[in-house]
Amino acid sequence: MTSFSSGDWWTIGFSLWTAACSTLIILPFGIATAWLLARKNWMGKSLTETLVTLPLVMPPVATGLILLELFGKHGLLGSFIHRTFGTEIVFTWRAVVLAMSVMAFPLMVRGARTAFETVNPRLEQVASTLGASDLRIFFTITLPLSFRGVLAGIVLSFARALGEFGATILVAGNIPYKTTTLSISIYNDIQLGRDNHAYMLLLVAAVFAFCALGASEWFSRCKQS
Repeated sequence: MTSFSSGDWWTIGFSLWTAACSTLIILPFGIATAWLLARKNWMGKSLTETLVTLPLVMPPVATGLILLELFGKHGLLGSFIHRTFGTEIVFTWRAVVLAMSVMAFPLMVRGARTAFETVNPRLEQVASTLGASDLRIFFTITLPLSFRGVLAGIVLSFARALGEFGATILVAGNIPYKTTTLSISIYNDIQLGRDNHAYMLLLVAAVFAFCALGASEWFSRCKQS
């Protein structure tokens, strides 16, 4: 059994860092979307729900291909970003964060929406009749009462981002010390016949996943104190 190399530690740290960045990026958008879906009705709501959930049911490589077309140097969004900011997205660490964000976003929304729906709407209605704005009601009533459920969704989305592979390898590639994540490194080891090393990284990934899922379940089951 071989030990971890400096490259392995870089890959593990890079995976944790990009997963954390993607979770933080989608956090405000995920919570806002979840609240709108849980509390508001508007024309096109069903379409929004479908679009939000789509990355969960589409093959990850298909999602990665869409991102590659959109954010490539000659893509609709990629060309705009390159002209405006002089920055490229694909085949950089930004592409890793992008792919993780897109794949984790549905779980963030689903977790937060479920948590918001457990809050008694009558409490919000009473606050509204007393003149409180939607924003104040959200931060003083809805979010505090649903905090543990929202936190469970955040942890679950982080775990999903950490385990992302299909979309990431298409839009970010596999560039050592630049875009290689834990999942991609495991794939590489299997392709090259380094099974023992792959199992070591697999154990690390399994520990992270187990801890994240355990924390998510604990948060979702705990009653708000």
